[in-house]
Formats: sequence, structure tokens, C-alpha cells
Amino acid sequence: MLKIGLTGGIGAGKSEVSRLFAAHGAVIVDSDVIAREVVAPGTDGLAAVIAEFGPQVLREDGTLDRPALGAIVFADPERLKALNAIVHPLVRARSAALEAAAAPDAVVVHDVPLLAENGLAPLFDLIVVVDAADEVRMERLVRLRGMTEEEARARMAAQASREERLAVADLVIDNGGGLAELAGRVDEVWAELARRAAA
Repeated sequence: MLKIGLTGGIGAGKSEVSRLFAAHGAVIVDSDVIAREVVAPGTDGLAAVIAEFGPQVLREDGTLDRPALGAIVFADPERLKALNAIVHPLVRARSAALEAAAAPDAVVVHDVPLLAENGLAPLFDLIVVVDAADEVRMERLVRLRGMTEEEARARMAAQASREERLAVADLVIDNGGGLAELAGRVDEVWAELARRAAA
């Protein structure tokens, strides 16, 4: 099994690369998706969040009201720490279970947005960074996600710098161009990953 850490700054195209890897047969372990699953209605995770933050973080349909919870935790570092203490162990356990269920010769791609920020590179066999110039990412966030330039700049500033991400990279996928170029570059990187997994 080859354990890959996949990361990239907001707007770099990491989600698209993750999709392309999945199409090649990679087992994708997506931290963001799992973080939602572990606090879905009926889970121990949601029960623990309600016990910690109260019923005001629930919507009428019984799902977690993320904006309401966000307003609490992003205004108070101690409350954010309390939330992370609930969610992070659940995400780690679910990620480990998904990895354990993969075939011995699988390429397991952990999609981790804040890999560089949280110093997680040592947990993986290889780090793949999806990279695009800051101005390209800014343009995408404004055009594709409807952010203002100010919002895009703030989101980018809250993450590791491009240099910090590239410093942990074993392989870099340049996504400064179009989707066809990206698919070609992912094909090349996948061939290398498959070769290493088989070795």
C-alpha cells in the first residue's frame, strides 16, 4: 500500500486532482467529507457536539448548523479547541478504517487541505501538492466560487504560503493551465504512483 498525502491551496484544483486519481483507481480518504460524516444525525459525534455546544447548533431537521457552530468556535480559540477535540479523533479513526479496508497494493490518497499547516507530511509515504500561481487561484475563487477579491485574499492568507506547501512536496502537479493539461499531468503522476505501489 502506498499512502499519499494530497494537498493544495484553495483554488489550486486539489478536488479535481482527487477526482482524477479516483478515476484511475485510487482509494480516496477525504478529510472534509469524513468531518461531515462523523457529525451526521444519529452519530456519537453529533451527540458530543450538542453536549458541548448546546441545541442551538442544530437545525430544525436535526442536522448540524455549521454557520451557527462556526460563529461560536471561530470567535473563541478555546471553543475551537473543544470542537477539534471531538471531531479530529473521529476523523482519524474513520480515515484509518478506510485505509485498513484498502487492498494491499492500493494507492490510498488522503485529501488533506491543511497538511502543510498541521505538519502532517511525516504521516505519508509521499506528498503530492497541486500548485497554481496565487493570481490564478485568486481569479478562480472570484470567477468560480463568487468570492470578492478581499474574501479570496483572506482565505488564501489563512493557509500556508505556496512556498511552505512546495517545501513538503515530493511530487508537484502544476495546475496553472486548463483541464486537459491537468489530466495529462495527473496521468503522468499516477503512472509514477502505481509503479511505486507495485514495487
